[in-house]
Formats: sequence, C-alpha cells, structure tokens
Amino acid sequence: MELAHKATRIRLFDFKSVQMRAFHMSWLAFHLCFFGWFGIAPLMAVVREDLNLDKSMVGWSIIASVAITVLVRLIIGPLCDKFGPRRTYSTLLILGSIPVMCIGFADSFESFLIARLCIGAIGASFVITQYHTSVMFAPNIVGTANATTAGWGNLGGGTTQIVMPLIFAAIVSLGVSETLGWRLAMVVPGVMLFILGLAYLKYTQDAPDGNYSDLRAAGAIPYAKNENSGWSSFRNAAKDYRVWALFVVYAGCFGVELTINNVAAIYFFDNFHVDLKTAGLIAGLFGLMNIFARTMGGFFSDLSARYMGLTGRVRFLFLAMFIEGIALVTFSQMEVLATAIASMVVFSLFVQMSEGATFGLVPFMNKKALGGVNGIVGAGGNAGAVLAGFLFKSESLSYGQGLLILGCAVMVCSLFAFFVRFSPEVLAEEKAAFDTASAGDDPIKARGTGDPGAQPA
Repeated sequence: MELAHKATRIRLFDFKSVQMRAFHMSWLAFHLCFFGWFGIAPLMAVVREDLNLDKSMVGWSIIASVAITVLVRLIIGPLCDKFGPRRTYSTLLILGSIPVMCIGFADSFESFLIARLCIGAIGASFVITQYHTSVMFAPNIVGTANATTAGWGNLGGGTTQIVMPLIFAAIVSLGVSETLGWRLAMVVPGVMLFILGLAYLKYTQDAPDGNYSDLRAAGAIPYAKNENSGWSSFRNAAKDYRVWALFVVYAGCFGVELTINNVAAIYFFDNFHVDLKTAGLIAGLFGLMNIFARTMGGFFSDLSARYMGLTGRVRFLFLAMFIEGIALVTFSQMEVLATAIASMVVFSLFVQMSEGATFGLVPFMNKKALGGVNGIVGAGGNAGAVLAGFLFKSESLSYGQGLLILGCAVMVCSLFAFFVRFSPEVLAEEKAAFDTASAGDDPIKARGTGDPGAQPA
C-alpha cells in the first residue's frame, strides 16, 4: 500500500512528530528485546555450572534461542499488514516478557531449553521495527532510517553483554548465591519489556496519517482481506525468488551476528582465559559497533541509489558482505587477545553494514507485500543462526574452526545479492521517486514537485 506524508529526513531530537516517535520507540523496543533474548548469553558460564550443561547442551540452547524466531518472523510480517505495527509490537513485548521473567524457574537442561525457545519469539521484534520505519520514511532516507533503528536495536546485543554481568554481580554482592543470582538478573529485562509494551501502544501510531483501523474506516487504505490480507501479502512475497535471495543474504549477515552474540563471551572466556566480566566487555564491543555501523550500511545504500539507482544498492550489499566473510575468516585464526579483538571489531563493522544494506533494498521489493517481504527476509537471519548453531554444538569442532567455516559460508552467501534484479520500468520509477523525495527535503524544490506524499517530518 502507498502511504502519504512520509518523512524525508531524520531529525534525531524530534520527539513530537509521529514519524520520529515511531523511529525512537521502535529502536528502543528492539534494543530491550535483545536484553531478554540474549541476556542469558554472557551468564552462560555460570548457568553451565549450575545446570551441569555440556558443550552439546549449550549448543542446543543456542539453537533454541533463534529457532522459534524463524517461524514467528514469518508470521509477524503479515500480522503487521493486518493489525498495524503499533498493536502487533505492543502485544509481542507484553507476551514476550513472560518467558524472560520465568527462565529463572529452569532447574534442568530440558526446562532451560524450553525457556530459551519461548524467549526466542521476541526476536521477531526486528521485523516490526523495520516495517514501522519503512511506512514512516520516504525513499531517499528509508535505507538510513531502517539501518539506524535496526542498528540501535542490535546495539542491545552489545550492551547486554556488558550490562547483564554487572546486574548479576550487583545481585551477588548483596549476598545472593550465583545459582539464584542469574535467575533474578533475568527478571530485570522482563519487567522492562512489559512496561515498554504498554508505552508503545500509547505513544505510537501505525502510519504518518493515523492508525490502520482509522485509515481503513476513512477509505484511505484497503481493508486487510482478500488480495489485501496479511496472508495474501505473505504469498505474494513468497512467490518472488528475489525475496528468497535476500533471505539467504540475511542469513549470512544477521544470522552470523546472532551466532556471535551467543558464543562471543564464552569463546573469549574459554580460549583466552579471561574472567566473566572481561569476556562480557570484549563480546560487548561486537554489538556496540551497531551504534554507527549498521547506519553506515543504510547510508551507503542510499548514497549508492543516488548515483546508480537500485542497482547501486545491490552492488554495495555484495561488497560489504564479501568483506564481512574475509574478516570473519581472519578473526577465526587469531590466537593473541589483542589481535583477536581488533579483527572482531573489523568483522563487526562489515557484518552490520551488510545488514543495513540488506534492508536498504527490502522496501523496494514489493510495496504491496511489505509485511510479507520483511517477515521472510527477517526470518532468513534466524534461519542462518540456527544452521550456524550446529557448528558450535559439535564436540569435534573447536569454536575457531566453526568460525572459519562460517566465514567461508558468508562469502558464498554474498553472491546471492546478484539475484536481486529489477526491470527497467521499476528502476526508472524508483529513481523518479527518489529524486522527488530528495527535492521534498528542500522546501524551495518541494514547492515545484506538487507531491504531498513526501514531506519533511
């Protein structure tokens, strides 16, 4: 569906316009979801001892944490088309807070596995974040907007690695045992998710001109049924081979990031013999790159589109992802702590730029099936994480060997970017829309366009 009055620029200190409220609330929600989703990861050394988990069991818990998200991401996109991102996000946050708070009741491998499986559902928050910014921002800035909200959300993967060990340490310092400490620590992100779920419902709306229910009642957008239903959106997206090509691409970037979020702390703890806090701080550097790296991917995607159209977005995506694979292979071979950290930071830069570049393309795949496209491509990230997880549960492979294989797989995945092609008509149409939105960013030029559909926020 086409929506009017999308923002043509990002004003970070604007908290009043509906576009920027959606921008800030969506990245904050996704950020906090990481605390619930991966809050247990930097505490795994303690959990492993408490529940007597071996490497295979830890590996299965990693797989469980991302497996269910594949299914939920496929479902959540069409739900956004039907109910709107506001209600969908609020419901996911509130329901998702329950297993986060309840993982502390786990007393065996089986119960811990089920808890991590249920928690994984909140990873679908990414799809809603990207959906919400896609309907709020115009073509000239949507790549940067998507990349920034996702990047600042992914930043939660870094702050979680740093903050959760500190929360755990603070609880233990009060005289609580480590066995109880990790359980109480997980209550903190659960409570925050519940509160934010209520706030999202109150302070955001679905689109620049209102909520979907009101827009449908006014006849501004069609009702979500028949060819405009959420499931029709999914079917239309699933028929497009280019969407599945981006599914593979996203598996090779976001899937890798999720995997590193799960294994980084324990990798440095075991291989470089640092303590739990230090391992968390080092692992946190990987996620902290999201404060600017993913935005860079979206920015360069938009910049490439300015000079080469949608073809430029495709070429940049391939380049960023191929370098990501090379950097991961390099990281896997490091045996000195300082060089391992340095190579991890370089690798982190390109994996997150690749993610931003991927969702610099997504809004242009099929505008009538935005939810379906977002859901399928987003699910690709978790599918990649599930497959990568098997590399780190095997007793026959070291973590370093698993990272080496993963780096080679990323380089292969980068080639799938070239399957994303557009007809000459679409290229011309999107170039015109880009130019119109860019003109809309200049009040003098905007008066000459006569286009009310792209206005500054």
